[in-house]
Amino acid sequence: MTSDQALQKAVQDELGWDPSLNATHIGVAVGQGVVTLSGQVDSFAEKWAAESAAQRVDGVRALAVELTVQLPSTAERADSEIARAVIATLDWLTQLPPSSVAVVVEQGQVTLQGTLDWDFQRQLAAAAVRHLWGVRGLHNQIVLKPLLQLRAIKADIESALRRRAELDAREIQVLVEGSKVMLSGRVHSWSERNLATHAAWGTPGVHQVVDQLSFN
Repeated sequence: MTSDQALQKAVQDELGWDPSLNATHIGVAVGQGVVTLSGQVDSFAEKWAAESAAQRVDGVRALAVELTVQLPSTAERADSEIARAVIATLDWLTQLPPSSVAVVVEQGQVTLQGTLDWDFQRQLAAAAVRHLWGVRGLHNQIVLKPLLQLRAIKADIESALRRRAELDAREIQVLVEGSKVMLSGRVHSWSERNLATHAAWGTPGVHQVVDQLSFN
């Protein structure tokens, strides 16, 4: 079995293992470490779950998503109904300031806009919306506002990387320009890459992360 064939099987197995999606409707093609997902899914949440499952597999160097969302008739919702549901959902999140996120819905495509303090708030808003009925796509355009004081960002990120046993922090370089962090160096898998970027985003004062990491 070639490496591409082995990777294809690994991705198929991961998709089949994930109970939040129907892997029988998803095709997997692999060429030189690039994974292409194709087919049709019943919701945007299922599409997102398929992308996340593929990214978890060691050896995936790039991901091309050609999945289409075909909602069942029972899941169809008018844009106005979706917008009301999104606003109501965000209003129930205690981690978000009231009325901090604006919502635009067009043909089932939801766009989130506004300004927040932390990246976890931005990710939380997206996670709360992607599972709603009628959503066909999600565009997270929420930005982070500058903090008045920046801590020692570089030292914080390097400490966070060292705390993660899966990563060899010595192979990752951290460059800070204001509130922008650039990560370079080498990682061994997509999961290591996600750990590194998560560590950068989780550091107070970081408002932009430039991922220049490459795979071993």
